[in-house]
Amino acid sequence: MRHSEVFSQGFGPARVHSGGLWPDELLVAGVRVDALGRIAHWDAAAEALLGYPASEVLGSRGEMLDPTSRCPRVESLMERITTGPATTGPCTARHRDGRPVELAAWTYRVPEAPGAGGDVFAFLVAVSAVLEMRVSRALLDGLCGQSPIGLAAFDSDLRYLQVNTALEAINGVPEAEHLGKRLHEVLPDINSAEMEGVMRRVLDTGESVVDFRVTGRTPATGLEDRVWSCSHFRLEDTRRRPFGVAISVVDVTARVRAEQAAAESHRRLDLLNEAAARIGTTLDMRRTAQELADVALRGFADIATVDLMVAAADDAAATFGSDLAGGIAVRRLGKAPARGSPEADVLAPLGATLHYPPDAPYVQAITRRDPFVVVEVDERAITASSCHTGAVRQLRELGVHSLLMVPLLARGKVLGATTFYRAAPARPFSPDDVALARDMASRAAVYLDNARLYTREHDTAVTLQRSLLPHRLTPPPGIEVAHCYRPASDINEVGGDWYDVVGMSGGRAALVVGDVMGHGITAAAVMGQLRSAVRTLARLALPPEQLLCELDAGMADLPGAPLATCTYAVCDPAAGSCSITRAGHPPPAVIHPDGTAELLELPAGAPLGVGGIDFVPIELPLPPGSILVLYTDGLVEARCADLDQRLTQLRDVLTAHSALPLDSLSRTVMNRLAPAPDDDVALLLARISPREPYR
Repeated sequence: MRHSEVFSQGFGPARVHSGGLWPDELLVAGVRVDALGRIAHWDAAAEALLGYPASEVLGSRGEMLDPTSRCPRVESLMERITTGPATTGPCTARHRDGRPVELAAWTYRVPEAPGAGGDVFAFLVAVSAVLEMRVSRALLDGLCGQSPIGLAAFDSDLRYLQVNTALEAINGVPEAEHLGKRLHEVLPDINSAEMEGVMRRVLDTGESVVDFRVTGRTPATGLEDRVWSCSHFRLEDTRRRPFGVAISVVDVTARVRAEQAAAESHRRLDLLNEAAARIGTTLDMRRTAQELADVALRGFADIATVDLMVAAADDAAATFGSDLAGGIAVRRLGKAPARGSPEADVLAPLGATLHYPPDAPYVQAITRRDPFVVVEVDERAITASSCHTGAVRQLRELGVHSLLMVPLLARGKVLGATTFYRAAPARPFSPDDVALARDMASRAAVYLDNARLYTREHDTAVTLQRSLLPHRLTPPPGIEVAHCYRPASDINEVGGDWYDVVGMSGGRAALVVGDVMGHGITAAAVMGQLRSAVRTLARLALPPEQLLCELDAGMADLPGAPLATCTYAVCDPAAGSCSITRAGHPPPAVIHPDGTAELLELPAGAPLGVGGIDFVPIELPLPPGSILVLYTDGLVEARCADLDQRLTQLRDVLTAHSALPLDSLSRTVMNRLAPAPDDDVALLLARISPREPYR
């Protein structure tokens, strides 16, 4: 086949590639001029380069290609083709739109016969395109060579086309060992399958992916795991056809570790804040221990137990924690999860008493007052604990791999210990975890000790209060009494409410209800002193107002300047009358013989202990069948309730149930108005009944 036949075949636009790797496409036009100087071939690339279709130039001598003006030193396109031997050099031509186009031409003359002229083949490229390609290539080479960021290009089969110097250093592999290989062939110890999935998606969709995290090891990192941030974008040729993917690689291991440390710090702070909010909501030791166990499960441990020394759990007044030579006994007051977990079910249940010998790790943690950590529950740890318990081996078989014991220390005492367990694949307990556990245990220990001290004081106050309240009331003939006492529903502290009935000369009776302000042992003690003083003064037959003045003066002699409210009444069933006064106390009520109730209007007075206040009594007729109702403020005062409405409710309840027996009436009033009171309530009812005159 002759050269002219080859050249005259219909070819599309030719493309030149640099090194066969990158599609830096350069448009190359093909033109053939016959021996007579006529254009015999004009391909599509020539049309794209100069704008003339083949129909306008074929058979012509290229007159339309002659530029209107040109530099004297630069030949026109046809001059370059038709003159001289095979040449390479610049020339100019006129574009169909009239602008000049600078070209680089390669010509080659093929003789038809010896000594005769032949066709001339010419290959044309735009000088501007050549320059642009050189600049682009130089820019790309400079960027790849000088960039501190790792750069790589992959072809459509996700094989390396090129890597820069920075990526060679990151991977620890020369560029030559990258080219033509897949990612996993070069870097087998990274998440290459995941990364290739991202590259394939970028190649298919054209959507870039920024900050995809690659983790693992490269020959440059040795045995150290690293993290790299990779950004991907699609490579396209001038016609927007994809031919590969480019990536940038930055080592972000330090940043990731800093972020992880910050996140871990925030997590610990959040857990401490949650511990502060959720632990110690009550003064109950069991509740507080369970709150600590529950908080630990919120991201810190998979299992948690809280054990208190039996002396601390059972006897709030006992001394403990000083002599552990004989081992210890603890009671499990907290456990989470309490049930339903195979791992947790291996451990002793709530309420169980556990005994540990002196050489047990548990006792060592309490004796040394330092956390005891088993970073990994391996065979050595199992063997060390086997003489004390078989639970550790069972836990290991169920996946528990790390445990941490922390003593509960408060006010110089060891109350017990809390133990945290982690199951795979969670991380083992670290020194930071130990510090966090110590903080949580320290907070909980204070609340546990507060509960212990409160229990001791509360038990003492309850005992004192019960000893001071009357066990049996003995009113004189003609008076029937009923009483009811109900402590506050939250039993935070014992109050100072009291009631009493004292027989007097002449068949009269003194009825008193009072309330010492405050709670606890002090309030109970003041209540006892007031009750004793009232009984003594009542037997002296002092008028109500004088008796309250004496009590008011006596309050000044008590330590702490206590205050108390009181209602005091002297009833004379024979005369059918009552003298009554109050000191800052809620108004008493009376139920008339016809069953209607009313609140008595009498001067309120001031609480006992204020001093310098006169108390004003009123005389009240109490015919047979009348009922006098005395009570403390817990009956009518409640959170978020209006006092006047509560007093009206009391009057209505008394009226509606006035026909009930006195004991039933007292219980009904208490249940209707104070089923679960916010404060202690004392209620005293006295019915006047017909009787023979006192002799």
